[in-house]
Amino acid sequence: MKNNISIKEAAEKMGKSKEFVRIGLQRNLLPFGMAQKMSSRYTYYISPIKFYEYIGKLERSQQ
Repeated sequence: MKNNISIKEAAEKMGKSKEFVRIGLQRNLLPFGMAQKMSSRYTYYISPIKFYEYIGKLERSQQ
């Protein structure tokens, strides 16, 4: 499994906009990743395991 899921990939799999995912991570509303402000820009990390659990594509027993 990959180390990180891109904002674009997460948005597509969720059927949401990239902005939805970015703001959700910035506000700690989405439980599968984090946003870190670096100067005036954000950097994002999305955990593949937590993401796929969140969208219902991964069972805990598959970890």
